[in-house]
Formats: sequence, C-alpha cells, structure tokens
Amino acid sequence: MWKDYKEFISRRNVLDLAIGVVVGAAFSKIVTTLVEGIIMPPFGWLTSGIDFKDKFYDLSGKYNGVSDPKVIEEAIKGGAPLVRYGQFINDVIVFLIIGFIIFLIARSATKYFKFLEAEAKPTPTEILLAEIRDVLKNK
Repeated sequence: MWKDYKEFISRRNVLDLAIGVVVGAAFSKIVTTLVEGIIMPPFGWLTSGIDFKDKFYDLSGKYNGVSDPKVIEEAIKGGAPLVRYGQFINDVIVFLIIGFIIFLIARSATKYFKFLEAEAKPTPTEILLAEIRDVLKNK
C-alpha cells in the first residue's frame, strides 16, 4: 500500500496539480484584491456610490426600503425572506471582471508560447527526420 501511494504521489501530474492549486489560491487573492480594491471603487463612483450588496427585496415587506447593512444582517439572521438581488448583481460583475482578466492573461500566455515555438528552429536531426517522414508518406 505504501509503495502504491509513493508511486501515485511521485507522478509528475500529481505534483503539477498540487502546484496549480497552491498558485491558484494565491492568484485568487490577488484577483479579489484587484477587483474589490481597484476596479469596483471607480465602478461605484460611476454609479453614484450605489453599493449593490445592500439591494434586496423583502418578501414579507418588513424591511423594504432599509439600506443599513447592520439591519440587513439582522434580518438575515432572523430568517427574513430576503431576495438579495444586489448581491447577485455584484457577484456577476465580479465574475465578469475576473473572467476578463483571466482571458487577457491566457491570451497573452498563448501569444508568448507561440512566439517561443516560432523562435525555436528545428535541429538538423529534426529536419532529417521530417524529410524521411515525408519520403515515407509519398511511397
């Protein structure tokens, strides 16, 4: 059993996955800080300071029109039937921003890797093997 576990853990893809999870967690904090600390404040300014997190509709009608976050928290703890559409809007905006940032990073990485592939010229052995392959294909 120990031998099987050691073989499993020694695989390259398991190590790559572990590294990816750790880097992803660290990257998540960076992106969250970027969105909440840099991107959302100007967005809030553009919307005249509207904080979408505080927007909701109370199905019982008791808390409608209230915008105090403390009252909202108390209503949630008290079991009030709140439809928190503002939190949903906020989360969708954050998701779209994070998705766009990841898209930009992935696009840049793809261009960079294509550049590296184009830069790497084939060795004489690779050229010879390609010629042999082409000759064999034509037979």
